[in-house]
Amino acid sequence: MEKEKYNTCACGDDCHCKCCNYTGNNNCNYIYCNYTPNIGAQTPQFTAEAYHEKQIKKINLADYKGQWIILFFYPADFSFVCPTELGDLADKYDEFKKLNTEILSVSTDTVFVHKAWYDDSETIKKIKFPMVADPSGNISRSYGVYIQDEGLALRGTFIIDPEGHLKTIEIHDNGIGRNSNELLRKLQAAQFVHKYGDQVCPANWQPGKDTLKPGLDLVGKI
Repeated sequence: MEKEKYNTCACGDDCHCKCCNYTGNNNCNYIYCNYTPNIGAQTPQFTAEAYHEKQIKKINLADYKGQWIILFFYPADFSFVCPTELGDLADKYDEFKKLNTEILSVSTDTVFVHKAWYDDSETIKKIKFPMVADPSGNISRSYGVYIQDEGLALRGTFIIDPEGHLKTIEIHDNGIGRNSNELLRKLQAAQFVHKYGDQVCPANWQPGKDTLKPGLDLVGKI
């Protein structure tokens, strides 16, 4: 009898991981599970080394509870699109911090490669947020962005609220760079909805602009 195959798992035909046939179990610790968490779910936790403030530090995602978090996965240090994205984020970092938000960039490089890149690149020297190292790929797998054949991460961006719930997901082909202005706008919208649960933000919403309050009186009138 042919073995059942699961498209969501990176470990191949011999996988017996129950959450490959995904049922919303966000507590799975199986290292080969490569599935994007659901919006609104508790996000997968991790502890990892990071290069931050010219030091190697141990960080735990749970330590940021009470803050908004942006997980910013990218393929590799010493590459091409990645420094443009990270430099763009670094330029906006103070604006994110004013919104009680920490940015964690993540790639499958080691902390030593992060340090070498930081020392070598004027663009990367601007970074003040932790640069998380995921050489095993386990963090990338737990967020569904790991490219098994390459050992790299896709360009994945995840906004997490202060209670640890996933609010937005954006995953790009690695040839397509992201925009920090749009990420900031999404964060502001997520925070507004988090604070005012009976209102929602329409397309292109910016702080101070009109929102919508869903109800029968709006049906067919927008």
